[in-house]
Amino acid sequence: MENSLFSINNIRNMEVIDISNGIKLGYIKDFKVDCDNYTVISILIPINKNNWLSKYELMEIPWSNIVKIGIDVILVEGESKNATTI
Repeated sequence: MENSLFSINNIRNMEVIDISNGIKLGYIKDFKVDCDNYTVISILIPINKNNWLSKYELMEIPWSNIVKIGIDVILVEGESKNATTI
């Protein structure tokens, strides 16, 4: 990936799209960061649930799966199956 600088607020406002199937995954809710090495490990995207009272789940996509960060969107390779309930 190219070395570019983006603010976290700008990245959180970009839509994440899976290029393997063209599905819009949504917007980034949070990041996992390795504070010892100063690197982003993964991005967390909320998964919609049917009931508005239930907790939603987060889909974790490893940072290594990000193909390109554009002006408006983030392209990722392959949807992660690691979903955790928050």
